[in-house]
Amino acid sequence: MMDFMWLGGAAFLAGLVDAVVGGGGLVQVPAIFSFLPREAPATLLGTNKLASICGTGAAAFNYSRRVRVAWSAAAPAALAAFALSFVGAWTVTRVPGDFVRSLLPFILLAVALYTFRKKDLGSVHAPVHSGAAERWWAVGIGAAIGFYDGFFGPGTGSFLIFLFVRFFGFDFLSASAAAKIVNVACNLSALLWFGYSGHLLWQLGLLMAVCQIGGSLVGTRLAIKHGSVFVRKLFLVVVSTLIVKTGFDAVVRLAS
Repeated sequence: MMDFMWLGGAAFLAGLVDAVVGGGGLVQVPAIFSFLPREAPATLLGTNKLASICGTGAAAFNYSRRVRVAWSAAAPAALAAFALSFVGAWTVTRVPGDFVRSLLPFILLAVALYTFRKKDLGSVHAPVHSGAAERWWAVGIGAAIGFYDGFFGPGTGSFLIFLFVRFFGFDFLSASAAAKIVNVACNLSALLWFGYSGHLLWQLGLLMAVCQIGGSLVGTRLAIKHGSVFVRKLFLVVVSTLIVKTGFDAVVRLAS
């Protein structure tokens, strides 16, 4: 019973963080693996996806009610992400992901340094694409992130926010709203596979889903209330944490 309470608390915190800047998996995935060490990893990942899609879906709905979502970019990106996440999941069963894991800390460091140096990055919502150009950029980014999410996954939400800010000219708040739409598509694609293959703990997943929804509602309210400056600061905190986490994991793998 206590384990379920701790996992519920972890899901709430993950939902809060993920609703603002992504990266909720930093909290939820280690927690679920720690408290249920005897379960198959695929089952734990499937249960994580069930909780995550509910939290991300709630955040996406809340953003759509209060922030103008750039559907012309978010929708094509979501469709491409949904399709390519399947491809990524298929690829990881045939190609080792160690190379991507070793590169991830450096990619995240570049993202953090770029965001930190560009003080005005994401402070103003000034879209730079429209029409066919916007759709093609959206499909390209959605496909790349979808494949990455299916193949590996950590930091997907944070990468999406950065890409929407950097290549579309969105402010951080609008980028976070659009990223949630794409994230729902990624999670749904993975969840369909895990559900089909029977890798789900439904009772635990639904409990964590309720907690994730609660956290996501708090997170979206904080983001909307405090605006892009708050989102930018939390984005840098989460990306910095991801750098430390993925860097530590890389060192452990090299040492083993």
